[in-house]
Amino acid sequence: MTRACRSAATAGSVRRTPQAFPLPSLVGFESWALVALALVTWGLSGGMLWVLGINYDGITGSAAQKVHPASYLAVLLFGWTMLRSGNPVIAVAAAGERRPASVLLCLVGFGLLAFIASRNGTGLAGSIDTYVLTGLVVILMADRDAITMRRVEIAVHAVMVTNALLGLFEFASGQRFFPFRMDGQAFDTDTRSAALQGHPLSNATLTACYILALFNGGGRLRPTTRAGFIVLQLVALITFGGRSATVVTLAFGSVFAVVALNRALRNGRVPLLGAAIAAFGLTMVPIVVGGLAVGGFFDALLERFVSDGGSANARVEMLAIFDAIPFRDLLVGPDPSVVDTLRRMYGLEWGIENPVVRSLLYNGVAMTVLLIVAIALFLYEVARQCRHGVFLPILAFVVLINTFESIGGKTTMLAKFALMLLVLYPRRPVTASASPASPSRAPR
Repeated sequence: MTRACRSAATAGSVRRTPQAFPLPSLVGFESWALVALALVTWGLSGGMLWVLGINYDGITGSAAQKVHPASYLAVLLFGWTMLRSGNPVIAVAAAGERRPASVLLCLVGFGLLAFIASRNGTGLAGSIDTYVLTGLVVILMADRDAITMRRVEIAVHAVMVTNALLGLFEFASGQRFFPFRMDGQAFDTDTRSAALQGHPLSNATLTACYILALFNGGGRLRPTTRAGFIVLQLVALITFGGRSATVVTLAFGSVFAVVALNRALRNGRVPLLGAAIAAFGLTMVPIVVGGLAVGGFFDALLERFVSDGGSANARVEMLAIFDAIPFRDLLVGPDPSVVDTLRRMYGLEWGIENPVVRSLLYNGVAMTVLLIVAIALFLYEVARQCRHGVFLPILAFVVLINTFESIGGKTTMLAKFALMLLVLYPRRPVTASASPASPSRAPR
């Protein structure tokens, strides 16, 4: 074959082979953009946005301020992947093929938005931040390369360590830097640490799930680093004052520890260094706990168990609202103004402390069932994209979100939790970054 023939054959081969992956420069841009998305999602609470001049949690202010910056960034990144694919229809179809439950969650979020708007209700931004952002985060993280996953994991670890340290500093100093605010008004009677997550119960829930994830092998950390992170988060969890989160962490962690110890003893593989460290740690636990108790470290948490500020009574009173609403109205969604009036009558101005009950009262049975199905399918999809061991933090999350309003209102907590699972429990390393909006094709 002559040189000209070989050149023509080579050129033809190159033309017939499609571009399987984006250019390196685009891969690097999207990688760091996803890191920025993780930092904005995890690190910007409503209290911090207020300090930055954005009234995110309040009623007053422009409508644009009520949507979290992470939602804007996620929409922009997804739009970018659609443009880069060259065909938006194919991009959406590829997202639906890879992450169908995530696409369903986005659609349900938009459906909830339209439902609330049609009834002149409030909380439009909640459907975006709680559900649409969550679905987009998982779609954008689909089939990312190992470098990107590692960078996002480091960002999550960095935020959680900073959150714990800031919580401990707030406890020691008595000053809260970014507390939850309603139109700039902080709740002075709530002395729990807020740290970076703002709401104490959301903070406690995410911290508990993070502890259990690390405890169950999540993340690519050295044993000493993992143990240090777990101890730090456990101490910080006390300052956030989440009673349910503390009980769930200790209960689930203890059961898992007993099972793991029994498995190790039955297999006969007990590292000598690990056994020595465990023996030393168990010896020091009573001394450390006693010293902290004498110093008053557990006083705030014990006070929460003794006096919950009416939280338990609120969980009883919220069920009484159903008696005042006809079933036909409850089926399609009662009038929001009527529900608000009943809440004030029953002394529930601070919220309905269960997401399912809140959704039933404001959105009706039909929409609530649709939301529950979409969230269940979404968590199942996320679990399938993760390696073994993810069941423990998922179980803790499902239990804890039912102890307060959580995903029943406006929050980025579900997006944070899904992102944490994806980067702490990656199923397998990916060698190249395939955009969720442009699936790679095999060369012909």
